Amino acid sequence: MPNVNDIFQLDGKIALVTGGASGIGLATAKRLAQFGVKVMLLDINQELGEKAAGEINESGGFAQFFMCNVVSQADCQQVAESVEQAFGRIDILFNNAGVIRRKTVVELAEDEWDLVIDVSLKGAYNLSKFVIPIMAKNGGGSIINTGSGWGIKGGDKAAAYCAAKAGIVNLTRAMAIDHGPENIRVNCVSPGDTDTPLLREEARQLNKEEGAFLVSSAQGRPLERLGTPKDIANAVLFFASDLSTWVTGSVLVVDGGGLA
Repeated sequence: MPNVNDIFQLDGKIALVTGGASGIGLATAKRLAQFGVKVMLLDINQELGEKAAGEINESGGFAQFFMCNVVSQADCQQVAESVEQAFGRIDILFNNAGVIRRKTVVELAEDEWDLVIDVSLKGAYNLSKFVIPIMAKNGGGSIINTGSGWGIKGGDKAAAYCAAKAGIVNLTRAMAIDHGPENIRVNCVSPGDTDTPLLREEARQLNKEEGAFLVSSAQGRPLERLGTPKDIANAVLFFASDLSTWVTGSVLVVDGGGLA
């Protein structure tokens, strides 16, 4: 019987995870660390980020926190160069950071539109710009972008978010085409409603009672529940590992059947 770690072939790899201080980012960092990946947590929340890294290290994994605003190209370049200098390589990039504003185009202020597009879409471009050359020098790597079911099918009062996530979906495909010859695979995980701080923030923005909002978010799905951050982390693990060596340009919907 093969060892499960041998199947995934991740031991000793170096990963960057944006939005790594909480939610899907943190769950993914923990899952990768369980398989021997050295995880770099990137976030703008220093307190939560350092706490998250500490939790991973205390459980026997390896994590470091980097203060990084993905909207800042200078921040992204500095982190990529620092990690390369320290470890000599970057094998996995999880472009996960995102924000949401539950408003129509009429209701959105310009700065709100810019924030959502910049964090969710420009952030993926910024990190990829500096990480891809490092991956290429070292024989390849895996990039996973966080999309959304709303990047495939529109949703109400979330115009900027839908636009950003649709951009992520097609950016994934374009990057897969451009960088496949360098043995860099680029895929997208598109979650449905997942029990994260972001989803709970949506309830606040819509002036909904949190518990009722979470219940309503699970309704109509064949699996009849919300997603958990671990559900999404497992999909990212697949794309990061050698189980998906001939998979690139793919969009994996992880939503309990919500788009079925």
